[in-house]
Amino acid sequence: MIFGGLQKLTLIDFPGKLACTIFCAGCNFRCHFCYNRELVLAEEIKRHPKISEDDFFEFLSEKRKLLEGVCVTGGEPTLQKDLPDFIKKIKKLGFLVKLDTNGSNPGMLEKLFREKLIDYIAMDIKAPLGVKSKISNLKSKKYEKVVGAKINLNKIKKSIELVKNSGVDYEFRTTVVPVLHTKEDIIQIAREISSAKKYFLQNFRPKKTVDPKLAKIKPYPQEFLLEIQKAISPFFEICQVR
Repeated sequence: MIFGGLQKLTLIDFPGKLACTIFCAGCNFRCHFCYNRELVLAEEIKRHPKISEDDFFEFLSEKRKLLEGVCVTGGEPTLQKDLPDFIKKIKKLGFLVKLDTNGSNPGMLEKLFREKLIDYIAMDIKAPLGVKSKISNLKSKKYEKVVGAKINLNKIKKSIELVKNSGVDYEFRTTVVPVLHTKEDIIQIAREISSAKKYFLQNFRPKKTVDPKLAKIKPYPQEFLLEIQKAISPFFEICQVR
């Protein structure tokens, strides 16, 4: 496992739990709006300080009476082949595990669910997936435009179904970016993942983005996201703006 950061306490990343967050380095997407450049871009990963697995577990052992869970995020954690063994070590210490994923590796998700290694999962839906229609190819291009990489949409769709049917508590979420998403895009996503338990809209934060041009883009007004949330709420048990 390659780690690029550790947040020693989070009150919001693992719903209802006191947790820490471990950041895995490396990602197969290049989302223009991503603010974890040091976990995504190869040249920045090389320069960024690393955390050893031994140091992480030493920290975790010391916090057994204080923390309840560990959030495993990235980058994209499912790219690391040692992820199942890493999570097993966490759970052996008595912690719950939350996983963040972009859904590009359903094979790894299937293994994690099968071995009951995940207690909560959050999957990002980056753009409309596309349906079997004349415009499905355009939708595929839209997803690739947002993530800045070639992708297999069937794998994303498979991950969505795995998450929905896993029996594990979960959420889907989309970061809404003015130059990349329209209101119609988010409504389309909502239709495509309808019947999901929870869907959250996250406002874009113009920070140290993978694409420096986006650092100058103003986020949508909160009122705009609340308008979308109102329109799509009937599709979900819980739908909120973060």
